[in-house]
Amino acid sequence: MKSLPRLFRIFVALVVPIIFGQPAYAFYAWQGDDGSIAMRGLLRGSGLILKNPNDPILYNKRSVSGLAGSGRLMVDAGFGDRTTFEMHAEQSYVPLELQTGGSNLVTLQDVERSDLLDWSFDNKRAHLLIDRFNVQYASPKVTVKIGRQPVNLAATFYFTPNDFFAPFAAQTFFRAYKPGVDAVRADIRLGDLSQLSLISVLGYRPDPLSDNGWSNRIDAARNSYLARASSTFGDFEVALLGGTVKKDVVIGGDFQGEVFEWLGIRGEGHVNFPDQAGQKRRVEVAVGLEHRWENTFSLRVEQFYHGGGASSTATYALPGASQGFYMARNYTAAGGDYEFTPLLTGDMTVIYNWLDRSALLAVYALYSLADESELALSGTLASGRRPTGAVLNSEFGLYGNSISCEIRSYF
Repeated sequence: MKSLPRLFRIFVALVVPIIFGQPAYAFYAWQGDDGSIAMRGLLRGSGLILKNPNDPILYNKRSVSGLAGSGRLMVDAGFGDRTTFEMHAEQSYVPLELQTGGSNLVTLQDVERSDLLDWSFDNKRAHLLIDRFNVQYASPKVTVKIGRQPVNLAATFYFTPNDFFAPFAAQTFFRAYKPGVDAVRADIRLGDLSQLSLISVLGYRPDPLSDNGWSNRIDAARNSYLARASSTFGDFEVALLGGTVKKDVVIGGDFQGEVFEWLGIRGEGHVNFPDQAGQKRRVEVAVGLEHRWENTFSLRVEQFYHGGGASSTATYALPGASQGFYMARNYTAAGGDYEFTPLLTGDMTVIYNWLDRSALLAVYALYSLADESELALSGTLASGRRPTGAVLNSEFGLYGNSISCEIRSYF
């Protein structure tokens, strides 16, 4: 009987989006002379089946399956002509085996942000968190945003070396809501097509006993301070980036634009000068090409040099450590998407590791069920030498094969 409330929550998360699909306009809105408020929501229910490599040292389960659900409440308010407020609250339920994927090495750690706005229940299966909570002041010359907010510095799509704060993995398809971090950002307009952005992001020490895996006390050694100056030249936007990320000095930039009104070109990268003695500087660069045809088919290819990666499989470190998502130094990703009908779109991504010749194929299909309800089907297929005990023979050989289904409803 103790499992009944948990099963009921999962049932509600899966069924409610289908029954109560609503248009995406705010379910509550008020407009006055000096202010406004709008409230919107998103409900998600999902199921996953995952099959891991047969390695009991690295995995405690060969097969993992389960259901999960979440709800997001979004509040936007305006005060006068220049001040706005944004808040996103999310309640989720994800079984522990889905959070770890059956791995013995995964730690239950969220995006690096204060634990004060995260509460867990049912042994960390359920979480209530404030994903965004910020105030913005906008004048004709300066925009300042203070509080928990998404910070996106990426110009490329699959590999984003300049996106230091909660980046998406290359195989992520649903990117509607980038996680927020505790930050202050000022965007200063230098001209019609030029801008200077000053960004400060707070850092925290790991705390495995907290609700989100991080302490609620600011750690000055993990704070980041960045400046980005951008301008447009013809059909290209070019930017220079510099500052410190957790005391490491970074200098780099990005560009994006189009040539011949046909081929899109993007690139970003930086040089990292580590603060810690004995570590060498690292170069991180990603460059991509893309094109969209009139029949709605889009093709994108990106090359990534990950200077912080290993030069041989013998020196592999597990993903998620200081080197980020990726273990090796050279990767290629290619993907395409196509609108089969007005209601059905498909997407596919292939990532290839040139060091160990492993690959990951990810596919995605999105079908519109109603005005503001959709069904998403996705799957991954890993190719590469599987691990032998604790020996990592290839990167994507560590990945399991999976199938998942998700229902989303916006209201």
